[in-house]
Formats: sequence, C-alpha cells, structure tokens
Amino acid sequence: MYQNLSFYYIFNCVAEAGNISHAANKLYISQPAVSKAISTLEENLQTTLFIRSSRGVKLTEEGLLLFEHTKNAFETLHRGEDSIKRIHELGIGHLRIGVSTTLCKYLLLPYLNGFVKEHPHIKITIENQSSYHTLPQLEKGTLDIGLVARPDSDKAFQFYSLGEIEDIFVATGTYLENLKEREHHSDLLSSANLMLLDEENVTRKYIDDYFQANHIKPNHILEVSSMDLLIDFAKTGLGVACVIKAFVLPELSQGTLVQIPLRNPINKREVGFSYTKNAFLSDSMLKFINFVKENKIPFSFTD
Repeated sequence: MYQNLSFYYIFNCVAEAGNISHAANKLYISQPAVSKAISTLEENLQTTLFIRSSRGVKLTEEGLLLFEHTKNAFETLHRGEDSIKRIHELGIGHLRIGVSTTLCKYLLLPYLNGFVKEHPHIKITIENQSSYHTLPQLEKGTLDIGLVARPDSDKAFQFYSLGEIEDIFVATGTYLENLKEREHHSDLLSSANLMLLDEENVTRKYIDDYFQANHIKPNHILEVSSMDLLIDFAKTGLGVACVIKAFVLPELSQGTLVQIPLRNPINKREVGFSYTKNAFLSDSMLKFINFVKENKIPFSFTD
C-alpha cells in the first residue's frame, strides 16, 4: 500500500476533477503520467476504478467506494498540516515542570508570570514535588524541566543556576527568652522545639547531614510539609524553624523573627532549572530556557 500512496493521491485528484487533463494540470504532471498511475493502481487492486469517455471519467462503484476513503484520508492529512501550521503560528505547546512547593511560590511563579504573558498558548503543567521525585522523572522523560537544588551528577543533567540559597534557624525573641528560662541546655537546637520540613524534602536531608557533621542531636522535632507553614509556626512562637533566609528577610528586618547564630553556618547551596542532557528540546522548552536566561529575576538570597 505504501508504495501506492502517490497513486492514491493522483486517483483522488482525478476523482475530484472528473477529468484526467484537469487533474494533470493541478498536479503539474503530464496527462500520460496520470493515466499510467491510474492504470497501475487498477492493476494492483485488480478492479476498474473509472469509466473513460470523451467527456472525461466517471467513477465505478468500486471507484466511489475507494474515493470515500481517499477523500477522508487526504482531508485528515490536510487538517494535520493545518494544525501544525497553527502550532507554529500561535506558538502552541506544552511544558511540564517539576518543582517543590517552596521553590514554586518564591522562585518559579515570578518567571511564569512573565513567560505566560509572552507565550499565552503554551500549556504549563506543574508537578508539585520534591527534587527527589523530580530528577528521576526528568530522566524518564515524564517531565521536561525541573526547578531543583543542583543535582549531584553534572554528567546526566544540564543545570542553569538562579543563585544560592542559605538555610538558617529562626524563632521569635519571646520564644527564645522563654526557652532560656525553662531550659539550661547549652545547645539551643537540641533543647528547642525544632521545626523542619518532612523527610521527603531535599532540604531536610541537607539539614540532617549538617546535624550529623556538627554532632547536633535534636530532642524535639516537628515535621512540617511546607516552608510557608514553617515560617507561620515560627511567627506564632511554636518553636525554632529551619527556613531559607531569602524568604524571611522582611520578618528579620522587622524583628518579627530572630536569626539564631550558629557556631558553624550551614553551607549555601545552588538552585536552578535542570533538564537531562539528552533531552529533546521542544520549541516550548527552548522558549522557556531562553526566557529564563534573558530575564533573570534578581532574588535576594543573601544579605
């Protein structure tokens, strides 16, 4: 069948025109070439498709049956071509992004705000999850790009840094004063009600590694699912929260929260957009990557 596709197209043109010479003009080929193609198709199908006369050609019953199918098939192909043309003209596309709740609110949304205005016909799907889940999905191809902490492996992933973030511990001044009154432990982090992100979060592993390296053993841990809740709980005086400094700068400047000094500060870490090096870069992906690079939004990650 596949080798006969051109014959079917010629047949379809002749059936529409009802005349071989008219079809030849439309196809920009000679009349004998059209006649030869029809004869070859009739031989292959072992049937007569047209009744020839001096006034033109007329479809046989078998020809009418075949024409119904070829007409639908070529109309479908034309619709497909029109759809592709429309995609390019309007910039229609789909972009699947993996990101944690925290990074989505504070880092991704400012980029999406500008990107969607420039490319309103690109559909955005957000997978709200930790980097632990995002990176494997990037490798599998079920996500296009992720906003994550810098991956451990530079071999598998392309990474575009947005900057460094700094993890700190904060609490209200009142909570710290009350803690000193009732506790006489020299290690504040060990005696406080310590509020951390849950163990599914990359930040939690980073902080757990910090505790282990500095021989800190928290006695009271409250696990929270989002950075926003950590900040809100800290402001209510519920305990000491581990948060990203850039996200509590207003509270620190107003004195609503107090940063707790550490003997050994937590090392800063990079966050940015990442995708696999062997990923297919769709038109939507290229537009998003270029937008991020050309419109880097400044974030006050550090003082």
